[in-house]
Amino acid sequence: MGKKRKQQQRVDNSVTASLPKQEAVTLADQLGRDVLAKLKAAKQDLTAKEQSAEEERQAKLAFERKQREKNKSFEELLNEYGDKGSKF
Repeated sequence: MGKKRKQQQRVDNSVTASLPKQEAVTLADQLGRDVLAKLKAAKQDLTAKEQSAEEERQAKLAFERKQREKNKSFEELLNEYGDKGSKF
């Protein structure tokens, strides 16, 4: 069993060694510069949209928290803060 593994490793190494680094084709080479530029622009647009959506979500959550705090009844405020409120 150990001999088979060694033989397989040798075959794998010989296949990768036969392709020099200069001849290895990358995805960027296959796509072309214009397509690659379009993909990068689309990625930037998507990240900007995601960031603005996240900021909007955070602002909405903060607004909702303020509205809930504003609309609390006296009983809810008393239960939440009790006697630990500041004295003016």
